[in-house]
Amino acid sequence: MTTTKERLLRLVAGDWKIFGGLTHDAGRDLPDDLVTIARFLLSRRGEASGTLLAQRLLDKFEAAPAAARLAFFTELARGFGADPERVAAAIARYTSAADSKAEQGLHKASEPRRQELFRRVNYSRGGTYGLIKMRESLQGMLAGHPELAPVDTDFAHLFASWFNPGFLEVQPISWGTPANVLEKLIRYEAVHAIAGWDDLRSRLDPQDRRCLAFFHPRLPDEPLIFVEVALSDGVPSSIQTLLDDDRVEVPLEDATTAVFYSISNTQRGLAGVPFGSFLLKRVIDQLRRELTDLTTYVTLSPVPGFARWLRQARESNQIDFLSDSQRQTLDILDAPGWQADAARVDQVRDVLLDCATFYLLLARNDRDRPVDPVARFHLRNGAELHRVHFLADVSEKGLRQSFGVMVNYRYEPDEIERNHEAFVERHEVVASRAVKGRLTKAMKAQFAEASPSR
Repeated sequence: MTTTKERLLRLVAGDWKIFGGLTHDAGRDLPDDLVTIARFLLSRRGEASGTLLAQRLLDKFEAAPAAARLAFFTELARGFGADPERVAAAIARYTSAADSKAEQGLHKASEPRRQELFRRVNYSRGGTYGLIKMRESLQGMLAGHPELAPVDTDFAHLFASWFNPGFLEVQPISWGTPANVLEKLIRYEAVHAIAGWDDLRSRLDPQDRRCLAFFHPRLPDEPLIFVEVALSDGVPSSIQTLLDDDRVEVPLEDATTAVFYSISNTQRGLAGVPFGSFLLKRVIDQLRRELTDLTTYVTLSPVPGFARWLRQARESNQIDFLSDSQRQTLDILDAPGWQADAARVDQVRDVLLDCATFYLLLARNDRDRPVDPVARFHLRNGAELHRVHFLADVSEKGLRQSFGVMVNYRYEPDEIERNHEAFVERHEVVASRAVKGRLTKAMKAQFAEASPSR
């Protein structure tokens, strides 16, 4: 019989039997092949050995070249699904006795083994973040390897639970936030690039600026999504004025409007996890409690698909509501530097705004939703298409994506639910009278020009 002293000596020496068959030393003897490590991990029962294997899998994956990663994902798709025989047996049991026990058995049998693998990888140090980066790598391969889609589906299924907004905390980010978090804002900003630390300070330090982010308890130094807010005394019409270094700060007692001018997701591996809308609603609630004089909540949003859509519509002659002379006016947009020529700007302004309004209200994809992704995001969240602005972003990126057009989406707290239902249930774009009126006026003018004179 083994004495307590002998057990203690074996424990200190790292006897592999004490830990269910695997220690740090034994782990070094494992193959480097990712698939083999994954199979070992699924076969382990001991927590300590599982943690070591999970860490090894993440470390090896991070160091693996693209070809090895592809082979790993391919095997996950092909060999780590549900067991067909177990599924068939569970279906037979459920068919003969459709009770709760049979239902649970079918659910368990039909779950792909990949999901349990990912859960076990999550045991390791940094496992949550490692899995996010693993999915990011996978997504870069999906276009060329659609057979890997089931693996991505399993990632999305688990992440939707692990990153449920109920687990996330809204935290303010200020100039006093630790530098390792602030550096990530510069790196992850996806809408209006931050030029450096001075630029970042101008967005965080003034009294009329706010930044709030969602954090997950397992990733305390990683903002998952953040929104930059400007407090204003009115609805802004351009990003240039909003971010001007020489602007005059708005005293808090004069602020009536909260402007969400940048919303950035930081983790591509969490694509499809719908926490962006929850962040905005929580931020609105927080601002309403903090600043009781605020009456208006709007975005100043890009229109990233507009320029591409307009070029295609012009090439295919599909802008039916424009007259021939208006179509010719759009040729101005093909001239380099047109935005700096006052005469050209005046000439193209109304036609471009008419086209942008048509695009936002009527251009639809094959699911009968607005073509523009930012429009879909805010309309689904319950916002109203409030205003459309000309030359609101004259940066190289703004001109390339939308010929400088930007949009205010307005969030009216008492109307959010109604607007959301209108979009989701009836595919309706809720818009202000001003926006709808511009399109109506453009259509009437076209019909009047097309009608024979009397």
